[in-house]
Amino acid sequence: MGTYMALVDVTDETVQNVQDLATVWGDLTGDIETLGGELVDAYAILGEHDYLVIFEADGRDEAFQTSVSIERYGLDTQTMELIPVDDLGELVQDI
Repeated sequence: MGTYMALVDVTDETVQNVQDLATVWGDLTGDIETLGGELVDAYAILGEHDYLVIFEADGRDEAFQTSVSIERYGLDTQTMELIPVDDLGELVQDI
């Protein structure tokens, strides 16, 4: 499984109150599991983006499906694959 992160932004029409947002996170966790992945962690961010979501997925296709699933709730996402530093060394070793 690969590890991915999504920078998530709440749009004005996404949630009416904090309770709505809590429901969205519960639904989102279920969606990720349905796609065969796992929600590793989520953080609120003080800055340019609203949340950071870290999840595992079997591959890029599943990561893409997860991003689409997040956006169905009216949340904007920017998803990236995370590569452990130890693995990065192996990738550039042959160059």
